[in-house]
Formats: sequence, C-alpha cells, structure tokens
Amino acid sequence: MKMKVLSALLCFFIFIGPLTACSFQQEDSETIRLAEVTRSIFYAPLYVAMEEGFFEEENLNIELTTTWGGDKTMTSLLSDGSDVALVGAETSIYVNSQEPAEPIINFAMLTQSDGTFLMARNETAETFDWENLKGSTFLGQRKGGMPQMAGEFVLKKNNIDPHRDLDLIQNIDFANIANAYASGTGDYVQLFEPQATMFEQKGLGHIVASFGEESGAVPYTVFMAKEGYLEEKGDTLESFTRAIYKAQQWIYESSPEEIAAALTPYFDDTSEEIIADSAVRYRDQESYATSPVLTEEAWDNLQDIMEEAGELPERSDYEKFVDNQWAEKVMNE
Repeated sequence: MKMKVLSALLCFFIFIGPLTACSFQQEDSETIRLAEVTRSIFYAPLYVAMEEGFFEEENLNIELTTTWGGDKTMTSLLSDGSDVALVGAETSIYVNSQEPAEPIINFAMLTQSDGTFLMARNETAETFDWENLKGSTFLGQRKGGMPQMAGEFVLKKNNIDPHRDLDLIQNIDFANIANAYASGTGDYVQLFEPQATMFEQKGLGHIVASFGEESGAVPYTVFMAKEGYLEEKGDTLESFTRAIYKAQQWIYESSPEEIAAALTPYFDDTSEEIIADSAVRYRDQESYATSPVLTEEAWDNLQDIMEEAGELPERSDYEKFVDNQWAEKVMNE
C-alpha cells in the first residue's frame, strides 16, 4: 500500500458496499459488520464459526462483506462502513503511521503464516530447486502487500535477489494474477488456495514450495477495529473472539470431509474435494492460528519482513496497537 494512497484514504472515505455477503440473523442478537479483505479457504476458521453456529451460541449476528483489497477494507473500517476488519496486520501499521483520528487495534489473530504457495509451470516438487528461479519470469503479488513482502523475504533467504535475478511481474491486480498465469504468463507464480490445488489438478503446474513454511510465524491475517469500538463494545468482542477460538479448535480436530462440508456454502464454484485438500494443506503447515493471541515475537517478525522489503514506515509499538485481553481471557476459560 503506497503512502500517498493511505494519505488520500485518511482524508476521503467512500462507502464500500457488499460485493459478497453471508450472514445469519437471530432475534435480539448483537450485529457485527465484518469486512474481509478477500474470500479464501485461508480464512476457513471464520466460515466455520459462522456455519457451525459458534457466533450464534454467543448471540452474535455477523454481516460479512468481501471488500476485495486491503485499501478498500481499511476504507470501510475507517469510514464506519464496517465494525471489524479481517485483513493483513501490515495494513494497521501503514494506517497507524499516518496518525488517524482513532488508532486501529489488532485484537485477534486468524492466520499465523503466509498463505501462498509457489507453483512451477515446468517442474515438480521432486525436481525443484530455488536456484532454478534465477533467470525465470516470476508472477508475484502486489507491491506493499504481505504476500509480496513475504515472497521477497523467502526469495532472499534462498539467495535470490527478486529485482536482479528474476523478471519480476507485480503490476497485475490481485484478482487477476491466477488468470494471468493460467493464460500463460510466467514460469512461476505465487498463489493462494484453492487456486493452487485447482491449477495443479488441471495440469497447469505443480506446487513446489510453501511461502508460509519458509517465512515463519507472522500475524498474517488479523481481526482489527478502531480503538473507540473496542472501548465501547468490549463484551461483544469477547464473544466474537470466543467464537473464533472455538472454530480454531474445531478445524484442528475435524476430518477433511467435515471441514469441506462447513466451507462449501462459501465456495460455490469449488468442489468439496478441492476445498478439503486446500484446507488440510493449510492445516498441516499450521497456517491457521491455533489461538487468537497475537504474540510480540510474531509482530516483530512481521515488521522485520516489512523492513526487509523497504515497506515499513516506522516500527509499530506492540503494546499500543495489539490488545490480547479478549484472546487471553477466552483461552483461559
């Protein structure tokens, strides 16, 4: 996210209407308007909490809107178009560095690693070596976003300079990256699930590495809200966090078939087999957070990755911008 975009974002807000929304309603329940940055199997615990009734048990009604992009998600949150945002923790660092009227506070973690995989067009996991990327065309993610920063961090870790050793393409909109690769662009691509598994099954390439396993623990996707909302709605956020924690436990205890059944309503165009395979791939590498607590170690690792990418505006105070009180409380019950 460019700083000039953030400056404009903080000066002028537009309301982002729901492009994709799922909700359940319960009489006399508390409603939370939740904006998710994209629709992804990477966010499976959220959909589990909705589908398995964990929010309903907490007397909560979730109005879920997919805002398709970090800038749009934060615009929705800052302009009161939503109460809570599910988005990369780096967006809170970008926005808070601009000193908004109300700070953005991270209060519960959903995913704890990068969710992208490296797909190779002409080699398999058995033949893959990071050195093979040198001189290739690499279809990367949007500059300044967490997928791109984690991707570059991993490339450098494997002695690849992404701006010297590759023909790096990163000017394609997030929603069109998979289509660009499918149409023949790039030797390698960085993809989320289920696109990676779907493309592998279609013979478009092979998943050869996991950026999540390579980059380590980071607060990759986090629930956040404005400081005033946290102060006013503490009991509501405690209930919300409890439902998320139940879902995090459920997904690590359930069968692939049970997980697929819970997620299918949110992915109409994806088979249950692919949903199950994708979710289990994330679970096996522990991409889904096992608790909603956002640790200081993970927060510092996130900022180290941002700094390495040249995108960190300034170090962000963990004690000031992370509030684990509800996450710690529900875990200790």
